[in-house]
Amino acid sequence: MGNLKYPYIPTHPGEVLKEEIEYRGLSQKELARQMGLSYTMLNEILNAKRPVTETIALCFEAALGIEAEMLVNMQSRYNMQLARQNSQLLARLQNIRKVAAVL
Repeated sequence: MGNLKYPYIPTHPGEVLKEEIEYRGLSQKELARQMGLSYTMLNEILNAKRPVTETIALCFEAALGIEAEMLVNMQSRYNMQLARQNSQLLARLQNIRKVAAVL
């Protein structure tokens, strides 16, 4: 269950990249080869099973002309939203706030 302050479902940058690759009619295998990645790694990124790191974002920028900073920022927002929806973390943060309020 998500935090009510942040109810939306985040978009992994791989989802956007996958749509762009499909729109351009590019082969994932060929793109992976051009970027120096394994097909498996590229496919996992495009299916939101692996994060877009700064290095990978720069590779996409070189291959597709999509700004690396945008991809990294999307990944960061995605990570933060997942963290905000983690019930164990939310309980931990609640306890931290209680302790901090006493200090």
